Amino acid sequence: MPVQSIVNEQQLEELLSRPSEKLVNMIPELDGDILFLGAGGKIGASIAIMARRAIDLAGVKKRVIGLSRFSNEKQMQLLQEQGIETLRGDLLDQDFISQLPKVKNVVFLAGMKFGSEENLALTWAINSYLPALIADHFRDSRIVAFSTGCVYPLVPVAGGGSKESDIPDPVGEYAQSCLGRERMFEYGSLRHATPVILIRLNYAVEMRYGVLVDIALKVKAGIPIDLAMGYFNVVWQGDANDMILRSFQYCSTPAKIINITGPETLSVREMAVKFGKIFGMDPKFTGKEAKTALLSNANESFRLFGYPGTDVDTLVSWIASWIENDGSLLNKPTHFEVRDGKY
Repeated sequence: MPVQSIVNEQQLEELLSRPSEKLVNMIPELDGDILFLGAGGKIGASIAIMARRAIDLAGVKKRVIGLSRFSNEKQMQLLQEQGIETLRGDLLDQDFISQLPKVKNVVFLAGMKFGSEENLALTWAINSYLPALIADHFRDSRIVAFSTGCVYPLVPVAGGGSKESDIPDPVGEYAQSCLGRERMFEYGSLRHATPVILIRLNYAVEMRYGVLVDIALKVKAGIPIDLAMGYFNVVWQGDANDMILRSFQYCSTPAKIINITGPETLSVREMAVKFGKIFGMDPKFTGKEAKTALLSNANESFRLFGYPGTDVDTLVSWIASWIENDGSLLNKPTHFEVRDGKY
């Protein structure tokens, strides 16, 4: 049974990094250490700590290394306290990359979305140029690379979402640069026979950020919610972390692609009404739902990993309680309302 509420960041971090029994059982079969590139981002700490916990529970010896610029000292300290080695540096520095240890298992989390329209050159450098450097340096590793469902086009709401076999048609330069990231890893996989899996994540949520948090905050503040992008998918970040780590066993060449998100197509309007009932407020809306949305079909991930363990009603309850109790926020809106790809 899920907990009734999440009362502080310590409890939140514990839940986000709690490994499943299946992950713990997989870890002894995974040879080599694990390196997380971009461990200072909003997802990096929880997934790296989950790996560390799974290794310890499995009773095996592996190094876990988190690499980032670590502009947030608290994030680096959190990792170190959990027994994770940390490296600090700029991944766009080729000399720095050339000195990195050739770790057997690599999780690539680095990427740029927020503010991408204001600095398109940097967006392409981080999302497309950097992956080419990483694919070359870690040619003898297994690579799990974060991507995004944004590489898909907007699709009919009733269609069940885009599948991995669908042809990408990214809208806007951010999404195009993300497809560039995938192509660089695909090229590296083919050229060097590097086992790779590309994770098209869409959308992960926890208490401090995500589409559900964005909707809840607007309801609570009485801010009108744009319904143009009227439907979406979400998955609890802890469930996503577990699936992503377990995906090491499916790395292949050519690179494998997998969608990770929740099973439901959720309505922005209906979710706002749910939060409104909890907050005792009537949500305000603007516009109307389009017939298309950015949606992913994650049936392949459910076949491989099973369904996410945390349902949407639980997430709504947790997030509402968190906001009502003035829990901390990352203040990084997802911009889920965007339909032209300009983030």
